[in-house]
Amino acid sequence: MKFSRLLAVLALAAGLSGTGASGAGAAERVRVGILKFGTVAWEMDVVRANKLDAANGVAVETVDLASPDAARIAFQAGEVDTIVSDVLWAARLRAEGKPVVYVPFSAAEGSVMVASGAPIRSVGDLKAKKIGVAGGPLDKGWLLLQAYAKKTAGLDLAREAEPVYGAPPLLQQKLESGELDAALIYWNFAARLEAKGFRELVSVEGAARGLGAEGQVALIGYVFRQDFADAHPDLVKGFVAASRAAKALLAGQDAEWTRIRPIMRADDDATFAALKRRFVEGVPSRPIAEEARDAAGLYAQIAAIGGERLVGPAKTLPDGTYWQGK
Repeated sequence: MKFSRLLAVLALAAGLSGTGASGAGAAERVRVGILKFGTVAWEMDVVRANKLDAANGVAVETVDLASPDAARIAFQAGEVDTIVSDVLWAARLRAEGKPVVYVPFSAAEGSVMVASGAPIRSVGDLKAKKIGVAGGPLDKGWLLLQAYAKKTAGLDLAREAEPVYGAPPLLQQKLESGELDAALIYWNFAARLEAKGFRELVSVEGAARGLGAEGQVALIGYVFRQDFADAHPDLVKGFVAASRAAKALLAGQDAEWTRIRPIMRADDDATFAALKRRFVEGVPSRPIAEEARDAAGLYAQIAAIGGERLVGPAKTLPDGTYWQGK
């Protein structure tokens, strides 16, 4: 896998929690907002530990943030230069006159999980069932699942099932206790359930392919302000290359996984293996043009269900949403 020459990355003002690359000297820095135990933290740890930033003229500095909402606030306030968010949010900002560019981070998405012995064998079997939904009624995975159920089973999940919205840890607990029939839950929680013997009914990726996507679509990615990307093109290019190099290491070296295991919160080998496998399976590998084409098709279907509350004024994916650097 070839990676462009790096020239970029992260800085942060005093008072915010961060870790810089040692010996980066005159290298530009970019501040990356992360959740302490999130998968972006895994990747940034690999970048720093292997000096992928310093080796490529880049200085990475991470800023710990408490939640996805806090990350979005910090990004919009200019306290960090980039965060990982979803392509819907990036598109909405762009449509509202706050231009940003989006770089795919991961195609690992959520899954509908059920107990191994549950009689639920297809999306159609979710009729009249109590379904836990992480992320709320406008979560992209939930909207894609609704569109998929409508297309393949003629089922209106929002009306003909009983969605229960909640935080992923709570939904995992309720599914394990039998209080839920199924749960649409983020991929890392799905991996933990898989390790406990639960079964995947359908993944968000599977739903996306059922709706016309020709391959994996990374629905979460790094978001940069357009003016920042325009002013620092080599920085963004370098950061993206460092990110890709870290993913390549994780895809090919078991030793790296062993090293970062403490921050993965994988208490047993089955959970560790499931988290590792699902992360690697989600590493983006498609050309940006193909990603953008499939994302545009999915966006239109999600927007039709979520409406203006979800996507704002943009009924189609705005031109220029995807970063076109090499």
